Amino acid sequence: MTPKQQRGEATVDRLLTTALQVHTSCGRQGFTVNAVTAASGVSLGSLYHHFGSFDGLAAQLYLRCMGQLCDEVFAGLTRTRTVRAGVRAIVQHYLRFTEEHRDIALFLHASAYSGHLTAHAQEIRSFKETKFAAIADWLRPHVESGAVLPLPTPILEVLVMGPVEETARRWLSSTYDIDLRQAARILPDRIWASLRPLPDGAEPEPA
Repeated sequence: MTPKQQRGEATVDRLLTTALQVHTSCGRQGFTVNAVTAASGVSLGSLYHHFGSFDGLAAQLYLRCMGQLCDEVFAGLTRTRTVRAGVRAIVQHYLRFTEEHRDIALFLHASAYSGHLTAHAQEIRSFKETKFAAIADWLRPHVESGAVLPLPTPILEVLVMGPVEETARRWLSSTYDIDLRQAARILPDRIWASLRPLPDGAEPEPA
């Protein structure tokens, strides 16, 4: 890598790191291109050179944060022998990450309500599909063995991740009285129960 490339990577990292700090300290309303350039000491021209726009910077920050979260949450899946153990690992790692990296978790959840990511929606969708493939790969043999309900993969992902993501969102909002450690004890068995096949002869409840 040339010195120029090294400087470019350092600038990108500084902008992304500063952008997260600005979002954490100033909130969604204060998350602006002027705030980021002022705090980072990087010129507006340089920011546009590396990211194309402020929305481009926000999208890259989202991808970086999402990558950190997914790598942490899904890292231990291949070491779990049962679905129940895998669900417990996902819940515990996700909620622990949320508590220990509140700034990252807050940016990820807040970004869902901002317009910064719209222009980069396809890139983000492809990235998330790649990362969330870890859940599909983990669930597939359990579905094939009959240990998990044979539902469409997106539905199975919602059953696993939905309760955990909503718990984290409520904790981050500070509007709800949510105890993350209590949730980490209760949610795994409830999620596992939603994935289990119905007992022989049992019929699903009518809609």
